Amino acid sequence: MWNSRALLRLLSLLRYLLLFHSVLPLVSAQGSNTTSWNTLSGSPPLVIARGGFSGIYPDSSDIAYSLAAQTSLANVILWCDVQLTKDREGICIPDIKLENATDIGHVSEFKSKTYSVNGVQTSGYFSVDYTLKELLSNVVLIQGDYTRTNRFDGSDFPILTVNELVRRETPNPSGLWLNIQHDVFYAQHNLSMKNFVLSVSRTVNVSYISSPEAGFLRSLRALVKPSKTKLVFRFLEKDKVDPSTNQTYGSLLKNLTSIKTFASGILVPKEYIWPVDPTSLYLLPHTSLVSDAHKVGLEVFASDFMNDISISYNYSYDPVAEYLNFIDNGNFSVDGVLSDFPLTSSEAIDCFAHIGLNAPKQVNTLIISKYGASGDYPPCTDLSYGKAISDGVDVLDCPVQMSKDGIPFCLSSIDLIESTNVAQSSFSRLGKTIPEIKSGNGIFTFDLAWNDIKSLSPLMLNPHSMNNLYRNPEYNKKGQYLTLSDFLNLTKAHTSTLSVVIIIENAAYLARKQNLSVTDAVIDTLSRAGYDKPGAPKVMIQSTNSSVLLKFKEKAKYELVYKIDEIVGGAVDSAISNIKRFAHSVVVKKASVYPVSELFAIGSTKIVSKFKSSNLSVYVETFSNEFVSQDWDFMSDAYVEINTFVQDAEIDGVITDFPKTANRYRRNKCLNLGEKTPAYMEPVAVGGLLQAMDKSLLPPAMAPAPPLTEDEVTEPPLPPLSKIAPSSPISGTQAGAQPPHNAQAQVTVCFFLSTLTVLVASFLF
Repeated sequence: MWNSRALLRLLSLLRYLLLFHSVLPLVSAQGSNTTSWNTLSGSPPLVIARGGFSGIYPDSSDIAYSLAAQTSLANVILWCDVQLTKDREGICIPDIKLENATDIGHVSEFKSKTYSVNGVQTSGYFSVDYTLKELLSNVVLIQGDYTRTNRFDGSDFPILTVNELVRRETPNPSGLWLNIQHDVFYAQHNLSMKNFVLSVSRTVNVSYISSPEAGFLRSLRALVKPSKTKLVFRFLEKDKVDPSTNQTYGSLLKNLTSIKTFASGILVPKEYIWPVDPTSLYLLPHTSLVSDAHKVGLEVFASDFMNDISISYNYSYDPVAEYLNFIDNGNFSVDGVLSDFPLTSSEAIDCFAHIGLNAPKQVNTLIISKYGASGDYPPCTDLSYGKAISDGVDVLDCPVQMSKDGIPFCLSSIDLIESTNVAQSSFSRLGKTIPEIKSGNGIFTFDLAWNDIKSLSPLMLNPHSMNNLYRNPEYNKKGQYLTLSDFLNLTKAHTSTLSVVIIIENAAYLARKQNLSVTDAVIDTLSRAGYDKPGAPKVMIQSTNSSVLLKFKEKAKYELVYKIDEIVGGAVDSAISNIKRFAHSVVVKKASVYPVSELFAIGSTKIVSKFKSSNLSVYVETFSNEFVSQDWDFMSDAYVEINTFVQDAEIDGVITDFPKTANRYRRNKCLNLGEKTPAYMEPVAVGGLLQAMDKSLLPPAMAPAPPLTEDEVTEPPLPPLSKIAPSSPISGTQAGAQPPHNAQAQVTVCFFLSTLTVLVASFLF
């Protein structure tokens, strides 16, 4: 029944699984948590893997089920959406329309048909028209979610029968959950789901059977043993109708006692429990559903958990935070979660539940903020800095910019357009292009006085807006900018253990063209704030310019951090020796540690170990919560990514715009367990996903990034200040103020931004 193409792919699959086993031991920490739970039974919630690990691999494929079983809790339940073939075989396919999960639409001998499904005329390819042999010989599973990678579609993953799924998981079978979505439809085609379920239950241990059709569950109630198989009524959207009762799910929800007569639990969309305002995407107060269901003896399972979708802004794009809101909120806990990413739900339950941000650190990885907690608040504002401090950051960052009147202050960019509303202000006429600083137009900090800058409104950074992922809009235009002096006073007032990193860029240009010495301004401000005195908080000075760090080496004993701002594959020995003359640590990009091709990690470099062997600490940037910021290898999970960099690459610190996530990671209960470390807290096999791909669908081969050379490290000394006195500050009250003339041949001054630029900026912000 297997074609030769499928057999070849199975051999490739076996090679991949051997690789995966070598990296992820089949160990679970399930049972290590002795804390009582607010579930109906008092036991930890269950993880139900919908179609296996369907967030990565094609839903219901053998490799998806295998990955789910290997990387989840030991008692993970594997979910199978059952469809019936013409010859009454039960197969696992997530949709009644086969083209939504297989390549059947590209098989010429199969034709689309139209049937009534729950009263709606529906066209597509249906399993009722084909025998199992016809499907296995011609059709393979593919990724049905177009937002996920399709690079596994050429791997010829065969359709699985229910029995084949269980056989493949032997000798360590997980629990099995059969979801019967369309009993009425199959009955119309003289196929009995009840007979199939009863038949398969004689040879297979079925833990749960769910259905959105109450009539189907009632027909099974007296025929299954509740001690062996639990029946679960599945709720769909509240305005949809159960075809077996002709009642809406909203009306059925009002009579949980009636449901208890034929089911032991309910499966509901997560919004039934924690509603989300569809306009603002903020959480509404939770309902009483879980408590009400528990009172009548019904277990509650929540569905629709995925790492790779937009979730409520309350969760800051952290799926673990969302899970914890359903299982560890102090009031109730659902009894299980249905997830496309069972690794994440497993770690949420076993590693992160019932701990706080003040739990003991399990690893000492340094947490360095990126513009404060700029994932939650506008960057470099009092709000983002305050949030970073409360989230447990170790090092608070201030990228120092200079105003026209020589005030050093914290801002994420020298270009005000990137994080303020300057493009919509009276200063929009100050746009200019300075190729030495950046390509394209900008409105630069050194053209406005500090009083004018602090009158601007801060804007949220949205680095993933191209993917329609936006950060919390509620805090847009909220917060105040801080001078460097205010920043130092803020950090000093909180705790003596809080360090600061002062970031200095464009020092040569500012001195040569604007008569501004950012280095002297920083040294003077640090001294006046007492940061050069014994016992003061630790200070780090970061720059991509070695001459900046050399100047600080002459003046004070701060930790000097050299940032390598391009992707490199390593560093030659002479470059490292040069760096050691002026720096104690380095900052590198994530892709310099794990090279990437089209969001797939294609290997690892030795850059971290090489720097560390020369006694240079290594900090890596930027770690974010948004799933599009992570390679596919990290399972759309920020914790998996951080854990791999910490445990596998052994970096010394993470630079992150979501410090709460990194702080939660280093306090989780699944670290430092040695051989008992569960699979979901092991580093991933970087590049392992490539092993399951057909060669024709591999991402493009990338030439290794070049190593950092000594010439790239060496910079000319900082120039002396120019003899051109800066123009007087521009008043924010003078509409139409003209930009200063600075007689710079390479600077093209524009007296106004184009209408298009202003219009685009207004949409972005």
